[in-house]
Amino acid sequence: MEESIDELDRHPHPHLAVDIALLTLHAGALHALLLRRTEPPFAGTDALPGGFVHIGDSLAATANRVLQQKCGLRNVFVEQLYTFGEIGRDPRGRVVTVAHYALVPDQVLLPAIAGRPLALRQLAVDWPDTEGGPAQALDEHGRPVRLAFDHAEILGTTVQRLRGKIDYAPVGFELLPKHFTLLDLLEVHQAVLGRELNKDSFRRRLLASGLLVPTGKLRAGVAHRPAALYRFRNPTPHGGHR
Repeated sequence: MEESIDELDRHPHPHLAVDIALLTLHAGALHALLLRRTEPPFAGTDALPGGFVHIGDSLAATANRVLQQKCGLRNVFVEQLYTFGEIGRDPRGRVVTVAHYALVPDQVLLPAIAGRPLALRQLAVDWPDTEGGPAQALDEHGRPVRLAFDHAEILGTTVQRLRGKIDYAPVGFELLPKHFTLLDLLEVHQAVLGRELNKDSFRRRLLASGLLVPTGKLRAGVAHRPAALYRFRNPTPHGGHR
């Protein structure tokens, strides 16, 4: 940069924000956590939880602040996704957002958001594999809801990222409790990929991957034959995989 501080001060500055595409597996389908906007712009529409970056805060600190203040969540998986900076994306002015995505098991998410003005919306995409495009959020009757700003594109990019990573990085484990069955893991992969997988070949591949550790326990409280419980082999601290 050749410009001095005085020269920088003469330029209008865009505002910097962080938006969180928080996904969970609920009732066998991929859902996003959205809030209903009550103020313009886009009053009455659903939006991703987000906030502006404070002058002394990092992007990671802002993402964690949004998750804590708006979603009641701490120490969950969150990762930077993509920067969205189209001119006109926010009617209030020039706003650039650094989108992040968070993955939270619904057993953790549902108690955290109880009583908050937030809703889980099932996601739907009309593009195959990792082709990409916007995602739709559906209401309880399966009808698309209107999303604020460019949040349909952010959600679509999140699904695209997960589909691209799920076969080589263990992101699917972030949507599961600490102990899970192979069927639980299969449901996560099918929900993310948007298609059915062969149960037997999936089981063989995951058991041979070295990622799973049998707990020696069975799932309790089920009417059918209880399935074996596993855990992920390599948990890591917040910001990576559990």
